[in-house]
Amino acid sequence: MKRIVPLALAAAAVILSMAVSACGGPATAGGGAEVTTLRYQGNANTVTLPELAADLGYLEDLTLEWVGNTISGPQDIQSAATNQTDFGGAFTGAIVKLADAGAPITGVVNYYGSDDKSFTGFYVTADSPIRTARDLQGKKIAVNTLGGQSEAVIHSYLLNSGLTEDEIKTVQLVVLPPNDTEQAIRRGQVDAGALGSVLQDRAIAAGGLRPLFTDVEFFGSFPGGQYVFRDEFIQKNPATVRTFTTGIAKAIQWETTTPREEVISRFSKIIQERGRSESTDVLKYWKSVGVPNAGVVEDKHFTLWEDYLKDTGVIEGDLEPAKYYTNEFNELAGGTTAPAPKG
Repeated sequence: MKRIVPLALAAAAVILSMAVSACGGPATAGGGAEVTTLRYQGNANTVTLPELAADLGYLEDLTLEWVGNTISGPQDIQSAATNQTDFGGAFTGAIVKLADAGAPITGVVNYYGSDDKSFTGFYVTADSPIRTARDLQGKKIAVNTLGGQSEAVIHSYLLNSGLTEDEIKTVQLVVLPPNDTEQAIRRGQVDAGALGSVLQDRAIAAGGLRPLFTDVEFFGSFPGGQYVFRDEFIQKNPATVRTFTTGIAKAIQWETTTPREEVISRFSKIIQERGRSESTDVLKYWKSVGVPNAGVVEDKHFTLWEDYLKDTGVIEGDLEPAKYYTNEFNELAGGTTAPAPKG
């Protein structure tokens, strides 16, 4: 199975971007004041945690500036690392890859994950002859990006099912937008595909697909990725990072404790009011944020992927999780309950 390796190029871009920023980029406001407008990438037809936090009043005096939609987690954190945006989120393993390639980034809060309500499944057609991991040899699997969580889960599943590294290499990963994956499976363009969240539930409701395995079935519940900032941004804007991080933590608690119908209603309102010509149809399938403990990051969220990172050559030796994250800016890390939303 191929892994994405343009990380040296990404690191070079980070260094160039930092040099440009040092000559007068948007890292800080004039007079040493901290940044209060955060540039970010969103996701079509859904509501991100920062967008929810802003709508609930949890970002206080911060403003979000949407610059477009991301195509993947690795792309999102590269945009943050190269100063095209101020923060981004990605799979934990992708953060390790980019950081080890030289990008000065740090994770501050978990923002997505898998649990018994919200998870990623790997689906085939109901009449597919694929029944086991070994049946995937020579087959095509649709994923949203290379170097992301789906690749790590597939690699781990195949390896732990007894396939050799050479046999795993025969499994071809095909990058497709998540919105196109269901139809690609049904049309036979790929043999299997990763489906998560509301897209998975919509596909199941339509019938004709069955899961080969799920990430929760294989790993149990786990947070899958973190929001990151550039280190220099954190150093110059600690109060802003604290407000953002704690706001995300509060939004996670709100999603976790609020009745499902109310969450969906709030999401629908946000999407309709922002005017991006989006659909709210898939929101009815929403079930869970999938992130426990107010987004607090732990070493085990990184070591979960250590074998995969070693097998694919991303790291050598033991993983050092503390290099990649901090809970310093999450005021709910001590178990504080989030206040009621302001509106």
